[in-house]
Parts: sequence; structure tokens; C-alpha cells
Amino acid sequence: MRNLVIAIDGPVGSGKSTAARRVAELLGYTYIDTGAMYRAVALKALRAKIPTDATEKLVALAASARIDLRAQNGTQRVLLDGEDVTAAIRTPEVSQAASKVAVIEGVRQVLVAEQRRAGASGGVVMEGRDVGSVVFPDAQLKIFLTASDEVRARRRWLEHQQKGDAIDLARTLEEIRERDRRDAGREHSPLVRAEGAVLVDSTAMEPEEVARLIAMLAREIAAPQLR
Repeated sequence: MRNLVIAIDGPVGSGKSTAARRVAELLGYTYIDTGAMYRAVALKALRAKIPTDATEKLVALAASARIDLRAQNGTQRVLLDGEDVTAAIRTPEVSQAASKVAVIEGVRQVLVAEQRRAGASGGVVMEGRDVGSVVFPDAQLKIFLTASDEVRARRRWLEHQQKGDAIDLARTLEEIRERDRRDAGREHSPLVRAEGAVLVDSTAMEPEEVARLIAMLAREIAAPQLR
């Protein structure tokens, strides 16, 4: 069986994590959430009270952090220095800090090296914002997943509502747009549609539709091994 590297990039709230997890299930692949790594570094920085503009300290912190991504009962657990921080890294505070930490070149170099090692043998579905453009530019299947600002904001708002977080929809929309500006405008590894990436607009699509479309594309590339 040919083990592909499937890279799924896109802006916040586009449904990357949901799609990547389901695609991995459909193909029997390993799911890797690169964004979780940046969130884990951001959480560690917040706990250590290191400002997001303290570049050298943040690079050293990223290099010293032990981040493990483990599959458990169909979900991915994130361990930071041995502690399960799966829920802790999903707060609005960590999300904002992660977007600032992610623009630091040294931090990205540390984590990109880890991501390449994790996906070196193939058979992975990796999602983030620069997987197809930087981490695995030669991935056999690259997807750029997007959706309208309003739909992405509502998805993110509903996630916070389900967790009991008190957050306003209008504020969520503004945070989405600010995150987009930061991701697209950063000097190192900006959010772009990688060369050769298939554009998938999930605005009017159900998560299962998105996942099955990507899985179908993967099977076509890997044919006849995955058929």
C-alpha cells in the first residue's frame, strides 16, 4: 500500500481538524494537528509568564518542550511535558497567544523539524497553515480548505459555546479576521494556498462531505493500492 502525505491547510475555523481526523479514519492513516504544537508552546509560555514578543526565550522554550500527539479512542490527545493539555490549549487566550508565537521564525523551525519527522514515512493526514507550502511541499495530496468569514466565525463561536465559554459572536468574527490578517501577513511561512493544492470551499458543505471528497482524491492518487 502506498502511504501518502496528505497536507490540509486553511484559515482558522475552516474545518481542517474535523476533516483531517475523519480522512485519517477513512484511510487508516495517522492524524497530526500541527496547530496543537504551537498552542502547546503558547500555553507553556503563558504559564511561564513569557511575553509573546520575547523571541529568544520563546525559541528556547519551544526547543525544551516535549510535545506528544497521541491517538486515543478516535481523538487526538496533546501532551505537554507529560501533562494532558488537550482541553487547556483550546481556550481563546491560548488561541490568540498561539497566533503570535507562530510568527516567530525560530519557533517555527523547531516545530517544523518535528512535524517532518512525524510524517516522514507517510500514511499521515497533517493539518495546519503551512503544511503544504513549507512542511511538506512535495506532499502527494495538498488541500486548501476555506469557508466564508461568517461561517468560520459561527463554527468557532459554537465550539466555545459547547465548552461553556462566554464569548460574543461579533467578537469572534473580529478575532477570526484579525487572525487571518496575522496569518497571511507574517514574514515567515504565511498562510497561502500551496502550489498544486486543491481548493475546497466548505461554506455550504457538511463535514462528512468534505472528508469523503478528500479521501476520494487520496484514493485516486494512490490507486490501485487503496482501492
